[in-house]
Amino acid sequence: MEFNRHHYLMAGLVLLCLGVQLRMVESYVLNEKVSKALVSHAAPSKPSQFLPSVGPTPRKQVRPPQWLGWALMSVGSVLVLHSLAMPKPGG
Repeated sequence: MEFNRHHYLMAGLVLLCLGVQLRMVESYVLNEKVSKALVSHAAPSKPSQFLPSVGPTPRKQVRPPQWLGWALMSVGSVLVLHSLAMPKPGG
């Protein structure tokens, strides 16, 4: 499949909006299900643990670096400008 003007425009807008969102939000808090999955994947259970932990699993926080939002916004804006400079499809 060949990318045309509309594909570049849509990809650019998605990346631009995602970059703006990453710049606006300081951290994301994951729910208990995903936090448990990350804990079990990162540290496999030890055979010395006989009793499971009681109580809710502490929720993980994800803090994206500042440069990631700027990078996504810049790549998105370049794709949007590139799509505007391309010829119209079928013409």
